[in-house]
Amino acid sequence: MKSLLTGLLLLLFSATLAAALPSAVDGQPLPSLAPMLDRTTPAVVNIATRGKARRRVELPLPRDPLFRRFFDVPSIERVQETASLGSGVIVDADNGLILTNYHVIKDAYEIKVTLTDGRELQAEIIGRDPDTDVAVIQVPGENLVQVPIADSNKLRVGDFVVAIGNPFGLGQTVTSGIVSALGRSGLGIESIEDFIQTDASINLGNSGGALVNLRGELVGINTAIYGAGNQGSIGIGFAIPINMAHDIMRQLIDYGEVKRGRLGAQGQDLTPQLAQAFGIERSSGFIVTQIESGSPAYKAGLNVGDVIVAANGRPIRSTRDMHNLVGLQRLGQSIELSLYRKGSEIELPVLIQPIEINKMAGGVIHPQLAGATIGEMHEQHLQRGRVDYLEVLNVEPGSNAAESGFRGGDIIFSINKQLTRTFDEVFALVGNNGNGMIMNVQRGNRELYILLK
Repeated sequence: MKSLLTGLLLLLFSATLAAALPSAVDGQPLPSLAPMLDRTTPAVVNIATRGKARRRVELPLPRDPLFRRFFDVPSIERVQETASLGSGVIVDADNGLILTNYHVIKDAYEIKVTLTDGRELQAEIIGRDPDTDVAVIQVPGENLVQVPIADSNKLRVGDFVVAIGNPFGLGQTVTSGIVSALGRSGLGIESIEDFIQTDASINLGNSGGALVNLRGELVGINTAIYGAGNQGSIGIGFAIPINMAHDIMRQLIDYGEVKRGRLGAQGQDLTPQLAQAFGIERSSGFIVTQIESGSPAYKAGLNVGDVIVAANGRPIRSTRDMHNLVGLQRLGQSIELSLYRKGSEIELPVLIQPIEINKMAGGVIHPQLAGATIGEMHEQHLQRGRVDYLEVLNVEPGSNAAESGFRGGDIIFSINKQLTRTFDEVFALVGNNGNGMIMNVQRGNRELYILLK
């Protein structure tokens, strides 16, 4: 009797479990992402790169900074092999075009793309944009699968999303979550930021992978996680909206680079205290404090004291918002600014125009600079306002400038310990010091001295 009762209980328990986990509800199968993923995952690829990066190596001499400065202790530059793993998304199967992150293929001389069917293809770089961390690569091959593209402007907080990528080199992995926030910026991850935030797990190696909606449409390119070190995902990941990435891609394909314009207006954040002083019922915005003569802002009629609160219908809360907005506009596009002027709200269109760089052949400055092109740069820095500097735009191989040690991207910081920011300042110093001079050059995160005789 006891065994019969036990058997009946087990049968009843099994029936209860079966009832709790039905194979269908009202004749409909249980919801699953598998059919969507079957269509989408073939368009997400794994990327492995080999590259070369220059590293500065200090010589093994006493580390005391006074000793090193007094004896001018040298350092040497070595080229080191690098390797990285990441992901990419096929967005044009006919032409083999793949969207990924700039940092995935940075310094790469060899890029290997692995498809979900096991094929390995060699890729070449079409274009890259460090400011937005977007890159486009191309592979040959037939029977490629592309992912359909959604309108990321229609995303809403709370929408379900799925992240597909190659975390830690494990192979293709799928995670799910929701859109946690939109328009994230000011994170210090990239120069231009307008991120989708999601709690779908994004880990190392997911960079460049796909963020898709439940229809399998591409809404973003996974790019970063919040946090430091190797702690992995903590539920805060970021993706580049596909509308932004796709526009950058088109420019990279058409021009090989992103051609950005400028506004020509400097300013500061509107605070509640300043808003009260301006008589504006706003707590955030962008106050115009300076306008460059002849700039797009000047031509459009923007005035010092104007408070910009929106552009193209999007709120402008800070200088960072203005920086991002202008950086994402194509040349020739018009921005519709909503602003307050003397208590009245007005609409003002501004046409984004190219940044004009005053260039000069280096040989005009000094014979040992022959072969270099130097530009007089003007940049709006978010904390320090306008910054003027001289940059070596390019150096011809085998030229005097190359032999002297100059490279493209070098910033000329000073000559004979005198700060130089413009060509006028350079010629004043050259005239006072004859042909001999010491140039202090900033290269990346370090500085070096180059002697010109």
